[in-house]
This record gives sequence, C-alpha cells and structure tokens, in this order.
Amino acid sequence: MSNINNLLEMAVEREPLSREQAYELYDNAPLQALCSVADAIRRSVVEDPNVVTWQIDRNVNITNVCKSGCKFCNFHCKPHESEKAYITTMAEYRQKIDEALKLGADQLLLQGGLHPRLGIDFYETLFRQIKHEYPTLKLNALGAPEVAHIAAVSKLTTMEVLTRLKAAGLDTLPGAGAEILAADVRKRISPAKPSEREWIVVMHEAHKLGIPTTATMMYGHVEHPHQRIDHLISIRDLQSLKPETSRGFTAFIPWVFCPAGTELEREGIAPRFSATEYLRIIAMSRIILHNIRNIQASWLTVGREVAEMALHSGANDMGSIMIEENVVSSAGASTRFDKEAMKATIRRAGFTPRLRDQLYNYREE
Repeated sequence: MSNINNLLEMAVEREPLSREQAYELYDNAPLQALCSVADAIRRSVVEDPNVVTWQIDRNVNITNVCKSGCKFCNFHCKPHESEKAYITTMAEYRQKIDEALKLGADQLLLQGGLHPRLGIDFYETLFRQIKHEYPTLKLNALGAPEVAHIAAVSKLTTMEVLTRLKAAGLDTLPGAGAEILAADVRKRISPAKPSEREWIVVMHEAHKLGIPTTATMMYGHVEHPHQRIDHLISIRDLQSLKPETSRGFTAFIPWVFCPAGTELEREGIAPRFSATEYLRIIAMSRIILHNIRNIQASWLTVGREVAEMALHSGANDMGSIMIEENVVSSAGASTRFDKEAMKATIRRAGFTPRLRDQLYNYREE
C-alpha cells in the first residue's frame, strides 16, 4: 500500500507516471483514493473549481455512407446501399443550423463516414458555403480518420488536407475515431478505418497548424484493460509534442461501448460497463493526462447519475446537450438533456453550471 500512496502523491504533484506506475494505480489503488486524488488535481488546474462547464451544439452527419466497416456502428451504410445512402443538402444544413441557433448553439459538429467519392473539393465547398452564410458559426468538423481518408481520395498529404480545410473554415477538429489506439483492437473492430498511427499523425499535424482538437476513447469491447492506460499515455505523450503556441488537445472524453444491434454484439461481445469502472477511468484520465486541462463526463453513454459522480472524480465538463446525435444513439444510448436538465444535473452535483464554447471560454446564455 505504501507504493500506492507514493504514486498517488506523485499524481497530486502532476508528475508524469511511467506505464508500469499507471498500471499499478489502475489495477490496485482503491477507487475512493483514486477519485479523491483526481478531484484534488481538478481543483488545482481548472479556472474555478466550483464551476462545471457545458455546451450547446448540434451534431449533423454529412453522409451516412462509410467504407470503414466499424463493427460498433449501426448508423453507417455501405457505398452500394443506394436506397439508404444520403448526403446532407445545403437546404437541410440551413434548416438544422437555424434551429440550433435559436436554441443558443454557437457551433456545428460536422461528422460523416468515409465516403469513397467525397474528396477535398467537396469539403472545401461545403465549409466555405456554411461560413459564408453563417460567419459566426464555429465548425468543429470531421476527425482524424476522415482527414486521412480525404487525403487518400484526393491524393494529398494529410497536412495538405488540414491546411486547406482550415483555410475553408475548419475551426476545431474532434477527437472521434480514436476508439482504442492499439493495432490489434483496431483491426478487430474497425477493419478498414485508417490506423491508430494515422490518427496520431493527423492530430499532431493539426496541433502544428494551430487547430485545437479533442481526444476520445471508446472502451469496454475487445480491448485489454491495460490498453486503456496505453491509450491515455499515447494521448499524454502526443500532447507533450505540441508547439508552445498551440492549444493541442483541449479536452479528453472517454465513453463506454454501446452494443445494441451492432456487429460486435452479434459476435458475442457483451457490454462491460459498470459505474465503478467508468469512475476509475475518469480518475485515471485526470491523473495521467496532467497536461490536458479538461476531462468530460460522457452523460450520453453512462447516464445522469454516473455523470454526476464523475464530476467528483476528476471531470470538470459535461459536454453538449446535443440537439442532434445519431451514431451512438443508434447503438442504444438513450439519455437526453435539454438546457434546464443539464444545468439542474450540474447543480445537483454541487457545482455552478457555466455555458462555454469549444475552447472552454465562458459564454453568456
């Protein structure tokens, strides 16, 4: 136990843990001690320890066509399934954006599949048109796998794609598509998606270009528990490489695999969610990611009560009310928040809710 106590003291001082030290804490530290230390770290690094932030945005899918073959996704359709396939039209964007703005949104989260026929010209035109019609709207768009796919379709480097997307209006890059950053896991659950190495390269290039990003982890499927820690260490080490002038990763968001109706469920992969395991991961995220300020509680996949507990275990943000979300919901996530429910949940956990933008600046409601 003395070694555990020493490691917890290192964590409080925000000293980087080695892989073996992180394994030791994850495997053997009492949950209460982990959460207490993570909460102490949160209080020392956030702007106001009595505040929990939240956001209003809308997640619009550019297309549902995707060739990546992810076994955890019910939302996508194959390129040849023409009766199901769609590409969102500009008229549909206008309707969705207008609705979101009326509800107080300042951002559009734009994601889609790996469409084999959509290259850089399509995305440049789309971003420029949206920015022309809605110049104050922030675009938090695509993700590292989509950037790598666009580069392959367009015969460009990922750096060239990011540079052109930024010029066309990309403000921030979501952390989607990380899943578990391990080659064997990725091969099993996302056989045709760009590799974990490509995810890391794209994120590093975005940081070098001054594009803020987030990082994510989807756990609880085929990975070994230590691969979750390896994932956190990869994120921490990548953040340490960002230029001093770059924000790099603004936040980390872990969420649990939702299995309903997925190919993984048909293969016999049962969900491995428990509240205590989620809180352990939140706490370890805060402890390991000493160089990332914001840890988000994924209320969509764990529910309101567990998200409240996460706010006392290292998390300082509750994410967006998600006016629209299709991918995780299609696999069984059913929690829904409006503005008042979000604020009430934060208050019930003992904090003051503050609306924020994607860069964690406070907004007035």
